[in-house]
Amino acid sequence: MSIAPANPAAPLSAKPAPKLDERTPLLQVKDLAVSFDNRSGPRIQAVDGVRMTIYPRQTLAVVGESGCGKSVTAMSTLHLVPRPPGRFDRGQILFQTDAGQADLVTYSESQIRKIRGNDIAMIFQEPMTSLNPVYTIGDQIMEAILLHQRVTPDVARQIAVQAMNEVGIPRPEERLSAYPHQFSGGMRQRVMIAMALACQPKLLLADEPTTALDVTIQAQILELLRELQASRQMAIMLITHALGVVAENADVVCVMYAGRVVEYANVFDLFDEPMHPYTRGLLRSIPHTREKSDRLVTIREVVENEEQFRKLPGADKGVRPWWPWHEPPADLAAKPGPAGEYALIEAKPNHWVGVWRTRGVGEAVERMPDLDYRISDDPTRAKS
Repeated sequence: MSIAPANPAAPLSAKPAPKLDERTPLLQVKDLAVSFDNRSGPRIQAVDGVRMTIYPRQTLAVVGESGCGKSVTAMSTLHLVPRPPGRFDRGQILFQTDAGQADLVTYSESQIRKIRGNDIAMIFQEPMTSLNPVYTIGDQIMEAILLHQRVTPDVARQIAVQAMNEVGIPRPEERLSAYPHQFSGGMRQRVMIAMALACQPKLLLADEPTTALDVTIQAQILELLRELQASRQMAIMLITHALGVVAENADVVCVMYAGRVVEYANVFDLFDEPMHPYTRGLLRSIPHTREKSDRLVTIREVVENEEQFRKLPGADKGVRPWWPWHEPPADLAAKPGPAGEYALIEAKPNHWVGVWRTRGVGEAVERMPDLDYRISDDPTRAKS
């Protein structure tokens, strides 16, 4: 069954579509650091100096292994990191609101509630536990609509029905009164997407949005998100482990490890010419149908080979990719800066790589990763 909407341009809510300046970043994360209390030792630095930029209608894919800080970065945007034990150590999260650019890190709880679910929505990776089991599906979808839009309960119900219909839930009028346990895992994930899109957000934080879906439905859901994104100028931060999903859906890719960005580039440059050894390890660990081998190359084999880290391909001699488990170079800069021995530099035009902050490298202020690039706007580089 196809779940593509009959009319993807039709509004999902009574709220007017946002008017955004597509030349201005919708979201900028600048040197964000988030840590957690650890009773048995020093604080755990989950995110340490993350930088990224998202434009309207752009899809930024954030990839990396579990525990690298992807979800903490996204959840920090909406203050969903519990504080304590969590804490914002430094940095800014600049968001394009109707009143101008605002730093969400400084927002109070009452201020962030006006943003959360309205201008920025999130799809969580565990639909089994993200839905409240004692409330009906209709109650949970309508809650955000009634909170953020000046509509009656009857209109909110109509918007909820339309949202469920848009994501392919059959008989939405009847199923509004159903409870989460009466839905399959895939249907619960669709409910999560309907909830996120009901208020027409400017930015959608999609944390593994197709985890519970089979391959066919996964493709349909991602196609639906692309159509809704195009019609509503919506930006998407797509957190995923699936590099195939990244290649097909992302405009820009941010690769993370140990709470830091190790590579940042548009999707074609990253797949055609990965510069950081960790990124190359991720790509080499994918099986290829054209190649026969007894076993796959593991990421560990790549990153433990220090030959891979002797110099950065295409960069000046002496520039070394950063890796937390290697000994720092002897000429580490005397003033390493707020992110310690790490620096995110533009190694080639519009391609950033995490390197060791040695003398002459990373001592100057590094340019923010900022790529106003969308595949849909580039007629010379269409996706296959």
